[in-house]
Amino acid sequence: MGVSKRFFSQWQNWLGLLIVATFVLMALFAPLLSPIDPDKQGVAVWPFLRVPQPPGPGVPLGTLTDQTSVYPALIWGTRDALKFGVGVTAFIFCFGTLIGTLAAFLGGRVNTLLMGTTDIFLAFPVIAGVVFFNQLSNLMLIDLLKTTDYAGIPLEHIQHFGILDTLSPFLSPLMRLNPSAIAFSLFLWVPYARVMNASVMRLKRVEYVLAAKVSGVRRSRVIFQHLIPNAIAPVLVMAAKDVGALVVLQTTFSFIGLGYSTPWASALLSGRDWIYSPKGIITYWWVFLPITVALILFGIGWNLLGGGLIDAINPRSDQK
Repeated sequence: MGVSKRFFSQWQNWLGLLIVATFVLMALFAPLLSPIDPDKQGVAVWPFLRVPQPPGPGVPLGTLTDQTSVYPALIWGTRDALKFGVGVTAFIFCFGTLIGTLAAFLGGRVNTLLMGTTDIFLAFPVIAGVVFFNQLSNLMLIDLLKTTDYAGIPLEHIQHFGILDTLSPFLSPLMRLNPSAIAFSLFLWVPYARVMNASVMRLKRVEYVLAAKVSGVRRSRVIFQHLIPNAIAPVLVMAAKDVGALVVLQTTFSFIGLGYSTPWASALLSGRDWIYSPKGIITYWWVFLPITVALILFGIGWNLLGGGLIDAINPRSDQK
C-alpha cells in the first residue's frame, strides 16, 4: 500500500486535515468573516460598561472587559497563529535539516564540531531565550525613547499621548520584534539537526549514494537529490506536530507577558479575572472558552496530521 493510500485510509487523518483546512480558510477569509481587525478596532462596543457582555447582536461571541468583541480576536488570531506556527517551523525545519545533513555528509571533524555546537544549543532552555530577547527588545525601546523629548514618560502611558504614532517610523521594527519567534528559531532547530544527522549517516553508506560519489556527481547533487529526499520523512513528521505545539507555546508566553501579545493571548489575558466568579465558572464562559477551544483544536489538528504521517511513512503499516 502506498504512502498516500495508507494516510487517507485512516479517519483520524481526515479529521486532522479537516481541522487544519478550517483554520487555513478562516485565516484566508478573515477580512470577510470579520471586517474588524482586533489590532486596529480600537473602539469598544459599549465603552461605558465594565462587565463582559454575553453574545448578542453584533457580538456573536460576547465582549471582553474592555468591551471589545471576542469574535474578531478569534478569527484574526487564526491568521496570526498560522503565520507564526508555519513560519517558525519552516525556518527551524530548513536550518536543522541543512546543518544535520552537512555535518553527516562531511563527517570527521566537521561533524564533531557541528554536532557539538548542536548539543550546546540543546542544553540552553528556550524560556530563558524568550526572557532574554523580551528584555533586550524592551531595553532597545527604552534607549530609543531616551533620545527623544519624551524621556521619563512610563512606557505604559506613551500610547495615551499619541507618542507611538509620532515615533512609529522608528519604533515599528522594535514593537514588532517577537522574542518567542527569535528564541524558537535559535534553539528549536536542534532536534531536526540531530534526527537528520543520524539518518544521513546511515544513508551515505548505501550503495546508490556511494556509486553517485564514485561517478563524480557534484556534492550538492548528492545531498539534494539522494540524501535529503530519502532522509527527510522523520523531520517532516516533527514539523507537522511542531506547528501546533509552537503556537500553543507562544500563546502561553504571550499570556504571561513574554513577547508581543497575539490576539488569542490578549483575549485570554483580558478575560482571566472572569473565568471564575461567585456565580460559577461558566457564567462568563465566552471570555475564555472560544479561544481555548480554538487553541486546543489547532494543536490537535496538526498533531493528527503528524501522527498520520508517521503511520503512512512507516512501511510496517502494510503488515497490519
